[in-house]
Amino acid sequence: MSFPITRLRRLRKNAVIRDMVRETEVNRDDLIMPYFVVPGTNVKNPIKSMPGNYQLSVDLLVAEIKDLVATTGVNKILLFGIPDQKDETGAVACEHNAIVPVAIRAIKKELPQVLIVADVCNCEYTTHGHCGTVVDGDVDNDLTLKTLAAQSVTLAQAGADVIAPSDMMDGRVGVIRKALDDNGLYNTPIMAYSAKYASAFYGPFRDAAESAPQFGDRSSYQMDPANSDEAIREVEQDIIEGADMVMVKPALSYLDVIRRVKDTFNMPLVAYNVSGEFSMVKAAGANGWVDEARLIKEILTSIKRAGADIIITYHAREFVTNELKAGRRV
Repeated sequence: MSFPITRLRRLRKNAVIRDMVRETEVNRDDLIMPYFVVPGTNVKNPIKSMPGNYQLSVDLLVAEIKDLVATTGVNKILLFGIPDQKDETGAVACEHNAIVPVAIRAIKKELPQVLIVADVCNCEYTTHGHCGTVVDGDVDNDLTLKTLAAQSVTLAQAGADVIAPSDMMDGRVGVIRKALDDNGLYNTPIMAYSAKYASAFYGPFRDAAESAPQFGDRSSYQMDPANSDEAIREVEQDIIEGADMVMVKPALSYLDVIRRVKDTFNMPLVAYNVSGEFSMVKAAGANGWVDEARLIKEILTSIKRAGADIIITYHAREFVTNELKAGRRV
């Protein structure tokens, strides 16, 4: 068929037709909202590089999540903790009175229906800011696995619904799965940060989590941004070791990787719309350079269109609020 018999604009004629034939929709059930929790009470520290986001004490975090659920219906969160004390290995995160387990118990007491994804890593908890135990100037893979396994068990015992290791150590999914199973936590799923790249897009997060490395960088364990074949190998290994969901992080510059992973493995796929991606949108919006609400929707739609089933995004509250204000179903 060819023009004028075929006119593709016919299906763009009005909003009703466009809605009817739309291929990709983002809704609240696709979204996970990240939060940063700190010790103390009545603490609300603004994160300057991430407008509208805060380091929250447990009491204010519970109140914030209550409001999130009540006003938007978003009922899935990802937790990061900033401790009052750090150590060389991140062992502080394994304690049952560590900041994230305390927060999990408080949230579950007030909001048992909220799904809590607990990030598992050591960068927020180590004095040097790297994701594991440092030996001779580099992170020792196998020593770090012991801490990650212990941390995972503590978080699951506190009530975390999903364990999400983000460290990129080799073999960590298998070690964590065994530790969970050995402690009777065989029904706790693992959301593996499977293809996590050594990205410049993480800058604002490191302000928020106070986790910037004190020397060097993370290129010896996070992935080279130039590689996509390697991502397939990383994802495959995590699946073999028992991952229930796999993740690509960041999202926007890695839409091709998201598509490859979905096409290759066809299993639940998470994409992390990371802090730098968020902050660029907020900066452009604040300067009047873009229509912020439209841009947020376009970005999230592109991530889902690429193949993501679940999107972790700091835009979750704002996106749903914008859609509801516009009278759109979400």
